Amino acid sequence: MSEGSHPAKMKCLALACSPRRGGNTALLAERALDACREGGHETELLQLAEFNYSPCRACDGCFATGKCVVRDDAGFIFEKILAADLFIMAAPVFSMGLCAQAKMLVDRAQQFWAARYVLDMPVGEPDRVRHGMFVSCAGTALSGVFDGTVRTVRYFFKMLGIVPDAVLCYKEVDKKGEILQRPQAMDEVYRQAGALVSA
Repeated sequence: MSEGSHPAKMKCLALACSPRRGGNTALLAERALDACREGGHETELLQLAEFNYSPCRACDGCFATGKCVVRDDAGFIFEKILAADLFIMAAPVFSMGLCAQAKMLVDRAQQFWAARYVLDMPVGEPDRVRHGMFVSCAGTALSGVFDGTVRTVRYFFKMLGIVPDAVLCYKEVDKKGEILQRPQAMDEVYRQAGALVSA
């Protein structure tokens, strides 16, 4: 970068996947967007619970076109994700796995699997690098509580052509707003998001 130049303005999208509006993962997502906004970048927060979408039907309809045959809000959400330079996914762990709202959207990414591996089609702009960040909370401290969730999210990012640059998970965070009592966690997501948009 030449002297006096500035990084290009980025589109930064956060998807808060918890059914609980203003929950711990949503607060983390908002904190990450604070860093993006303060860096002069465009930001947007979507609350997944506010959208209407169905689970995957396993109908294989996407095998013909690379597009899901179900017409609902999932299409809009995916358009937003694919347009973002930085995608921040924030989702809690429920019952040792990704919350149902997020998992249902992940399953709808089957269309991108079909595009890639059945039809040999690009997903999004093929030469564009899109960055990703995942933040999560779990109420328990059980060993391996995030293992399944992180593997699922990494798959999701791969199907969308997003590089999973940061995965930040916090145990024993359960009650609404409890993450605010973990300033180190709030600071960590802020710093990580700031690093991603300034790289």
